[in-house]
Amino acid sequence: MKIRDIVNRDIVTLTNCEHEPIHIPGKIQPHGFLIGVTSNWKIDFCTENIAVYLNILHTQVLGKDFTAVFGSETQKQILEYSNEDKIQDVFPLETELFGKLFQISIHKSHDIYVLEAEPQFPDKEKLVDVYTQTIQFVTQMNNTKSLKDLCALVAHGTREITGYDRVMIYRFDEQYNGEVFAENCREDLEPFLGLHYPHTDIPAQARELYIRNELRLIVDIDYQPVPIFTVDDQEHKNLDLSLSILRSTSPIHVEYLKNMGVGATLTISPIHHGRLWGLIACHHYSEKNISPEIRLAAKLQGQFITSQIDIRQSNDENINAQKTNLALEQLTSLDLPIIQDSLETITAAPQLLELCNAAGVSIVSRGKIYKNGLTPCDEKITKLIEEIYAKGKNEIFTTNKISDEFPEIAQDSNFAGIIYHSLGNNDHIIWYRPESITEINWGGDPEKSIIKDSNGLHPRNSFNIWKQIVKNQSSIWRQYEINAAIQYAHTLHNQLILIMLSEEEEKYRNQSEILKETNSELENINWISTHDLQEPLRKIQLITSKMLSELDVISIESISNSLHRVSKSANRMSGLLEDILKYTRIKNTRDKLQEVDLNKILKSTIKEMHESIAESTAVIEHENLPEVHAIGFLMRQLFINILQNSLKYAAAERQLKIKITASQEPVLMHDRYKVYCHWVRFSDNGIGFEQKYSESIFKVFTRLHTQEQYTGSGVGLALCKKIMQAVGGDIRAEGKPNVGTDIIIYFPCDAEDALSPI
Repeated sequence: MKIRDIVNRDIVTLTNCEHEPIHIPGKIQPHGFLIGVTSNWKIDFCTENIAVYLNILHTQVLGKDFTAVFGSETQKQILEYSNEDKIQDVFPLETELFGKLFQISIHKSHDIYVLEAEPQFPDKEKLVDVYTQTIQFVTQMNNTKSLKDLCALVAHGTREITGYDRVMIYRFDEQYNGEVFAENCREDLEPFLGLHYPHTDIPAQARELYIRNELRLIVDIDYQPVPIFTVDDQEHKNLDLSLSILRSTSPIHVEYLKNMGVGATLTISPIHHGRLWGLIACHHYSEKNISPEIRLAAKLQGQFITSQIDIRQSNDENINAQKTNLALEQLTSLDLPIIQDSLETITAAPQLLELCNAAGVSIVSRGKIYKNGLTPCDEKITKLIEEIYAKGKNEIFTTNKISDEFPEIAQDSNFAGIIYHSLGNNDHIIWYRPESITEINWGGDPEKSIIKDSNGLHPRNSFNIWKQIVKNQSSIWRQYEINAAIQYAHTLHNQLILIMLSEEEEKYRNQSEILKETNSELENINWISTHDLQEPLRKIQLITSKMLSELDVISIESISNSLHRVSKSANRMSGLLEDILKYTRIKNTRDKLQEVDLNKILKSTIKEMHESIAESTAVIEHENLPEVHAIGFLMRQLFINILQNSLKYAAAERQLKIKITASQEPVLMHDRYKVYCHWVRFSDNGIGFEQKYSESIFKVFTRLHTQEQYTGSGVGLALCKKIMQAVGGDIRAEGKPNVGTDIIIYFPCDAEDALSPI
């Protein structure tokens, strides 16, 4: 029978060191021996050092039946142990081999049962001691709140249980760079707490083994690896030692530990959601081994951490998350009108920044950019959105390092991190964070983790603190912040849809109102053309017919009176035609609105009406009037009609007084979600009217009195109504019989706020 060793002698190079086959080294550490047994109980693998522990050579064992070497009783114990599902259990099988007591760890590697035997510890701890220590730890654990406090307690407890010189809780980031998150060590040792180590210190294949095998021992860093031999009966025969307790370590890793001055290590793997969260790394500065009971207690420490990560991280983030939730609640509960300008209020609300702890925010809607806090210029915001869409990240996009994704945008920018969310219909919201310059202390230069010289590859031998300044990135967006931003983005999206629907509804309502009013105007114009215009025409026809029939007998005086009456009727007809023409020519002219000083308009109006005002002995008082968005000549026509209305309906028994007042500051007034910002009130002490007619007096050709009582066409106030509609404002009337009339006109803040007719 031919035998050979299975030592892996592949040369590790810079190109393959991250794929070093560390799971099949073909050798073990010497503090125990290993045999591999087939399913039919043939010994197929055996380490060379079996002779150190038993009075037998590996050459005498290989290829033999297990019972022939170790006896049927030992085989029976192993079978019973295996049937009790104790394979890979921390508690090994305790048995006697050749008169010596051993603890045997058993696991299955493909179709081979791997038996790893270590001499039984003479002073092994009892289960009751492990139980007592565990209960004490759990009691103390319940008194911690944060994850950092828990990890500090685990570091202290693990060192107390195991007796190692240094215990570190090593936490990985997303790229598997590590940070010493908690530490407990001898007082004379230099602390490593807070140091960072690059992901290359623990390559991918090593991390995979830490997941598969949660506890790893190196008893003596200066050990001489023991080769594994096998029956040479097939090519490429090997043994996977991923789950082995005794597996020999990568020589590069051993040299790494030697460079740190370490003599022995224990490594425990906290696994969180199937991912290697970090490591509990125990270092001793001389050789050290620990019993299975202590190994179990140490392994429990890692499980304590992983069982508490979600809870402790939740506690750590709870206060900030509560603030975020409060800001979200306050923001969504704002009582806002369903109009586009509500975005100004939303953007200015401090809660919009607080909900994801941002420094700035911008909302882009209908081509307009609303901003608050630390934001880039409008041009850069537009460019950023274009770049996001160009890269297909047009729904949700989050980064704390914008330079990685959009280096051109990052140049000369005052922000480094963003949360972007599409609001649909080419609308967007972006939160911003500024650059957060960070100083990281590395345990050695992370760029020199592997060094190549004439003798091959070596890990770095300098662990002096190497400082790195990290720029061009913001603080990391926490998941609860991202969730809050997404949640509010959906709320804002719905708000924009409501605004659009409201505007469409308002548009159709306005069109309906305009159509209704137009129909009413047509009816009135039809009525005036068939009634008011025919009445003076009939008078002219009657007078002229009578004059023609009496030409022989009519006197000069009678002719003069008849012609005077004809002229009066003609003038009446001319006035009606002129008013109809004025009324029909007024159209919606909001695109031509300008800043108009109403003081100048009033002054020129009073000057033009001087004779009429003097003839009626009316007294006009006025305050300072605002500047409004309107059309100058229409405002002049508006003021003339309002003042003429007051002069026409003055009370005979008292002197007419007209008082003009105005809002001195913009005033918000809601009416079907319309916002008026300025008002002007014309108050007189004339004959007044019943309030029930406050709407009808603005209808074209509507008169509350007969032509004989008060002259006029009934177009004046209807003209005023149409003028205010044309500039996006409104006009209303308040009256009391024999007390007076108030005419109030309302103007929007600016041209974009021009109101639809009511």
